[in-house]
Amino acid sequence: MKRVTLALAGVILVAPGAAEARPLRVMSLDQCADQYVLALAPDAEMALSPRADDPDAWMRQASAGRRLVRPTLEAAIAFRPDVVVRYWGGEPRLLARLEADGVRVLTIKDATGFDGIRGNVRLVAQGLGATGPGEALISRLDGTLAGPAQTGATSKPRALYLTAGGFTAGKGTLIDAILTAAGFTNAVATPSFTPVSVERMVLFPPARFVLGFFDQARGDWRGAGRHPVLRRLAQGRVAARLPAATLTCPAWFAADAAALLKAGG
Repeated sequence: MKRVTLALAGVILVAPGAAEARPLRVMSLDQCADQYVLALAPDAEMALSPRADDPDAWMRQASAGRRLVRPTLEAAIAFRPDVVVRYWGGEPRLLARLEADGVRVLTIKDATGFDGIRGNVRLVAQGLGATGPGEALISRLDGTLAGPAQTGATSKPRALYLTAGGFTAGKGTLIDAILTAAGFTNAVATPSFTPVSVERMVLFPPARFVLGFFDQARGDWRGAGRHPVLRRLAQGRVAARLPAATLTCPAWFAADAAALLKAGG
């Protein structure tokens, strides 16, 4: 049999005297890509990454019963994907082989704002022949962002984002966009992600903390963010505890992180 076309409903396989349709075959190379594939191509035959069902995966329930494979060249040769979706995953040998074989590779970009996320959704949706579901996801994102404003808020309170590992996020990050969308001012003026200084936090404590990844009991359990001094400092100042599942990927559910923060979650 010979693969002859890739269509919205799947791939058409043609043999002498007969025609057979099979679902689109999609391989995901990392946990972020898993979320996009599960949301946009639920009817596809998929090979997801081993982290698709981890507690910090937004679509982990939808991954139940799906095939999980290591994102290796050997796995790709065995699965023979029509489309590959990735964020950061994929060893050089695998990516080179996919390119040489003409397999379409969709790369999710490291979005720093919600426009970038909309672009990611449209890119993957178009590549999977799922423009309708993609626009539905964007509508969901926009509706979540347009939720009720903070109750009784008269100004934008300053807040510092803190991970269990002891990092914070400044300008030019998706975290900054989440804080802004929730009606907060980022207490960090420097760009990108930087480690926090426990000593500086004691001398200049922020008015509010926004905690991320603290729901992972075994994640960074000895990280600076869990330092006893910071734990005491944060008492009574936590604006929200954002689940890791809302923060692990530049995807539509970043809007859910903003909604939780806005609601004081």
